Amino acid sequence: MAPVIWGLDLSGMQWGKFKGKYMFNDIYHLRKTKMIVYQIAMIMCVCSESVGTAALSDYVDQRDGIKTRSGHHTSVRNIVGIFSFNIFVGIAVATIFGSGFFFDLFWPQRHETPAVKTAWKICSLLMCVLTLADAIALTVIVATQRATIDGLTNSEAQRYFDANGPPAPIYRKNAYCIASTVLLWLGMLGTFASTYIMWKSLAHDKSHGPFAAGRGPADDPWDVSNQQPVAEKIDRKSTKSEDTSPSSTGAQTPAHTADLEQGAGAGAGATPNTNTIPRTN
Repeated sequence: MAPVIWGLDLSGMQWGKFKGKYMFNDIYHLRKTKMIVYQIAMIMCVCSESVGTAALSDYVDQRDGIKTRSGHHTSVRNIVGIFSFNIFVGIAVATIFGSGFFFDLFWPQRHETPAVKTAWKICSLLMCVLTLADAIALTVIVATQRATIDGLTNSEAQRYFDANGPPAPIYRKNAYCIASTVLLWLGMLGTFASTYIMWKSLAHDKSHGPFAAGRGPADDPWDVSNQQPVAEKIDRKSTKSEDTSPSSTGAQTPAHTADLEQGAGAGAGATPNTNTIPRTN
């Protein structure tokens, strides 16, 4: 028997539930919408985080390279700081809506306490605030800021940047920075949409339960009540094999049994032979 953690039966974690036919079914209220919108929020934010991490790494390497070759200190604190925050936001969004995605996929009929439902609402609202703040800050920094070298003007510092090579010191001319910003705005829109869908789903669950109109546990092929126990299957199979005995295994057929009964009856009705050989004196 699979263990139960926090009231969730781990036997509900089945690879078959990842099939599109089950993942995007219409058995549960807003299920298809949640599966799509949650993934948009997660994928966009995580992709923004990944591209931003690549840009962050390039600027850190650039700072170290210029420091090593010329001894000058390159200031990239603004871009490093915002991309570090972007990493945190991407992980947070993936944690909250990723959890909602997997819980709805594996345990769509789970019972949640009012405290848990309140936590879902608070966390989703917090994700909206974080992604909005992250998107605005990243947009402003990428659009208006650049890497600088302490003690040098931008024109004087440019030759050191040229000697070092990519990335471009002006952030808006770095394709990674632009791509990360665009993906983050898409992720922010997905986060807002996911929050709305989550709140709407929680309200429906409170009033009508998790199922869509006209649907119930009997419509879910993975519901425990729709799965025949293994012991019952074995009992039915053994009962069926006892009822039908094939003649090819040497068992007596009905015709054979009738012949035996007829022969036994004939033997019982016969009279014994009393004739004896006469004695001769």
